[in-house]
Amino acid sequence: MQWYKQAQAAEQVGDWDTAISLVSARAECFSADYSAHDNHLWHMDLLVRAERFDQLTELAVSDVHACRRLNRALYERGMETELRNRAGDGDRGALYHLVRWLHGAGRPQEACRAVELLAPEDEYAHHILAGLRTPTSEAR
Repeated sequence: MQWYKQAQAAEQVGDWDTAISLVSARAECFSADYSAHDNHLWHMDLLVRAERFDQLTELAVSDVHACRRLNRALYERGMETELRNRAGDGDRGALYHLVRWLHGAGRPQEACRAVELLAPEDEYAHHILAGLRTPTSEAR
C-alpha cells in the first residue's frame, strides 16, 4: 500500500500528475474488486480537483462516473455555458444540473425555457421544475 500513501501525499500538496498517475493505474470502473472501483471514483475526483475537464469530458463519453462527476463539478462551479452545451448534446444529467443552477441563480424562467427547448418531454426535468416551485421555496 505504499502507492496509496504516495497518492495521498501527492494529493495533499496538489501534485496532480503524480496522484492521478498512481490512482488511475489501480482504478477500474464497475470492477468486482471494490478497491479498484473506489480508486476509479477517486480518480474522477482527482481529475476534477486538478480541473482537467477536457480529460473528464473524453472519459464521460463512455464512463457514467466521469459524466456524473463532470456535471456535478460544472454545477458547483457555476459553469452555465458548459452545462448548457452538454445538455444541448443530449446529456440529461447536465440538463438537470442546469435547471437547478438557473433556478438557484434566481432565473426560474430560464430554467423552464431550458427544459422546453432541450427536453420538453423529459418527465424528470419537469418533476425538478415542479419541486423548485413549491410554496416553501417561493417563501424563501
